[in-house]
Amino acid sequence: MSLRTPPARHAIYTATLLALSTVSAIAWADPSPALDRASVSVGAFYTEPRINYEGDTNYGRIDTGTYKTDHVTLPRVKAQLLLGDSQGLDFDYYRYDKTYSPTLSGSTNYNGLPLNGNGKLDAKLKLDLANVAYKWWLGSGNDVFGIGVGAAYYSASLKGTASGVLNGVSGNSSYEESEHAYAPLLELGWRHAVSENVRVYADASGIKKNGGNIRGHIYGGALGVEWYPTKAIGVVAEYSASKISLNRNRDGADLNVRLNGPAAYVKFRF
Repeated sequence: MSLRTPPARHAIYTATLLALSTVSAIAWADPSPALDRASVSVGAFYTEPRINYEGDTNYGRIDTGTYKTDHVTLPRVKAQLLLGDSQGLDFDYYRYDKTYSPTLSGSTNYNGLPLNGNGKLDAKLKLDLANVAYKWWLGSGNDVFGIGVGAAYYSASLKGTASGVLNGVSGNSSYEESEHAYAPLLELGWRHAVSENVRVYADASGIKKNGGNIRGHIYGGALGVEWYPTKAIGVVAEYSASKISLNRNRDGADLNVRLNGPAAYVKFRF
């Protein structure tokens, strides 16, 4: 039978209309009330960092021990975008950029000679962490569970002056380290709509980097509640925790950072 006969054309038109209707229904269907089509959260993370650094300087290998800094407020930005009703993109970025002045102590060997020393490092530590993940949301109604895969970019730099005593001789020298890397990212999430204006959520993420100049891992988690006094703008309260552990292969330098504390955001929904 020719495709130009009336019955064939009618079947093609009918199938086309059904396909377009299905695509339109999928495109305009409402997502779970626990999710937004698009949102941006801008806020700050209040934390008391715990930092440990080990590395080589002109004074031999140093170990700062666990150094607890004063409470700091770190800027943080998050964004979400749904593609359809059950998939989307998640973005998260924050920076630590503060002075860092631990006491140094340690020992090593240089050209076969034992070196021992102690002193102080007056420096600025800068950490940048950005995550992008493609997320699948499972479930319907007021509860959804998400799993995401993506990539993370992290950068760490330490710059300043080390001063102290090495084998009984006083001195000082400038000190600068900087590294950055990309790594695969895995995310898990849960969202629950308590009511039209209130939601609760939990998130967890893991970053693992093997090979290259830098290896290590970054783990994070958060528990939060969202309240929307208006349809477009909400307030978010969260408790967040991050554990950063990085190691440089060429000299065994180690940086360990813990960031735990409350965070607050203003969330804009579109």
